[in-house]
Amino acid sequence: MVHSIADAAKATGVPASTLRYYDKEGLLPNVGRLSGGSRVFSEDDLAWIRVIEHLKKAGLTIKEIARYTDLIQQGDDTLEARRALLYERKEEVEAELARVQGTLDFITYKCWFYDEAVRLGSEEAVRALPDDEVPAEMLAIRKRCLSGPQQ
Repeated sequence: MVHSIADAAKATGVPASTLRYYDKEGLLPNVGRLSGGSRVFSEDDLAWIRVIEHLKKAGLTIKEIARYTDLIQQGDDTLEARRALLYERKEEVEAELARVQGTLDFITYKCWFYDEAVRLGSEEAVRALPDDEVPAEMLAIRKRCLSGPQQ
């Protein structure tokens, strides 16, 4: 089954203008053309567009995705290069995830802190809690994220 660019845009959630851009940048090497020049997309093309979107969300640039696309077109001789590209990006995503998790931990702690301050009537009452009355998770976050007075 083949799809028009409008149908491909609807099926993938990617605007038609972006699909044209992807094609222009060489990210869609297998997209067919009708005699009038209109693009037609196969089910494989739609699946590839979804891969491109995942790669973009992973932080790959259009240039990196174009390189990846080119490597795939070259076949199995490029397996190691493709693997290396994705492992490098995986490490970068994991580092970003750790940074975001640290931020979430901090916010989680501060939410707990203010919940307790409201419950106990003051921030000082929370600061005065002995460690054995503070949930272990909050103690661990406080140790990791905070030093000095908590505000």
